[in-house]
Amino acid sequence: MTEENRPELTHLGNEGTKYNFEYDPGLLETFDNQHPYRDYFVKFNTPEFTTLCPITGQPDFATLYISYIPDEKMVESKALKMYLFSFRNHGDFHEDAMNIIVNDLVEAMAPRYIEVWGKFTPRGGISIDPYVNYGKPGSKYEKMAEQRLLYHDMYPEKITNR
Repeated sequence: MTEENRPELTHLGNEGTKYNFEYDPGLLETFDNQHPYRDYFVKFNTPEFTTLCPITGQPDFATLYISYIPDEKMVESKALKMYLFSFRNHGDFHEDAMNIIVNDLVEAMAPRYIEVWGKFTPRGGISIDPYVNYGKPGSKYEKMAEQRLLYHDMYPEKITNR
């Protein structure tokens, strides 16, 4: 992928990257899916997500799992990284942050299906792990989202590494 082929991508390959410490969904960039005729998952694992508690201002850390089935557009990974970094000084509850991420990604690329699972490091002895998904309305992906939500985490993990 060269700059001439993807002029809409301004972050990828830019050596002058400046990181925004305030929430900014405008950082998300997309490119055309080269295989829109096929269903397939794209998965991002982000072990260093940080946001702030909106009440105490204390940092919250999580590993995010973002999985989606693209339609016509796909999210560019460096742009996604910069977007997620923009939550660093943003205050939101864990559940809100995950819903905002799904909403912004749906707005940016209109995927067939997407899910975001945040596995937050415990504070006060409790971890909060919100799971949010979306399936394109009126499609089999809407039904898929319903089923995946109903059966999500039926077999919870053993927490031994947090």
